[in-house]
Amino acid sequence: MNRKFLLTCAALATLCMGSSGQAADMAVKARPLPPAPLPYSWTGFYIGGNIGGAWSNVDIFDSEGNSFSTSGASGFMAGGQVGFNYQFNTFVLGVEFEGDWTGLKRTSDEKVFFGVPLQAQVKTDSITSLAARFGFAADRFFLYGKAGVGWVNNKLIVTDTSTGDSISRSNSNSGLLLGIGGEYALAGTNWTLKLEYDHINLNNRSLREDDRLYISSYCYCDYEITAKRNIDMFKFGFNYKFGGKGKAPVVASY
Repeated sequence: MNRKFLLTCAALATLCMGSSGQAADMAVKARPLPPAPLPYSWTGFYIGGNIGGAWSNVDIFDSEGNSFSTSGASGFMAGGQVGFNYQFNTFVLGVEFEGDWTGLKRTSDEKVFFGVPLQAQVKTDSITSLAARFGFAADRFFLYGKAGVGWVNNKLIVTDTSTGDSISRSNSNSGLLLGIGGEYALAGTNWTLKLEYDHINLNNRSLREDDRLYISSYCYCDYEITAKRNIDMFKFGFNYKFGGKGKAPVVASY
């Protein structure tokens, strides 16, 4: 009986060893990898603000061939913008409206014309623009150009410094706007940051015809003064994009 018991135990042990070997040889199914994160989408409406600096080169000349030097005006600027982007693969196309207050002001040196000391001043209170934005996105980075129209609310003043008499005109001048910039979307938020440079080539502005300046003790004479100017701006800005925080990675759970 002991012999039969030992043989039975040996047979069971052999079967167990065989089963264990087969189980060890079976392939283990690997867990699926989590899907790759989707790229950030720049599509959507946005609103934001900006601060920076502006500088202007101004050429002022009169109908007699004389000129006033007011180049090198500069000042602080601050404002906001609203716009919309639409992304096609890596290409992004959008439109943006922007409005800024500026502290641009420049006064020329005194010049004597017909025995009268004159001084010219150019002030810019605000700048607005409507422009297309277009460029290429690499996930959260967006490099773009701008092209559109800029409007400048400015004032030209010419003063007789001996009497304090002056002529002035305020107007909203316009011109071609061109710019370039870069924007970055902060991970996990709806916020983006940007740096931008813009240039506005304004149309000429003149004081003429019905503007008369007292230039002698005996008569009033027609006198025309024209201002030709360009404005350059460098701005740091931020935007809040509506419609989600972009595409986040999807992590599989088990």
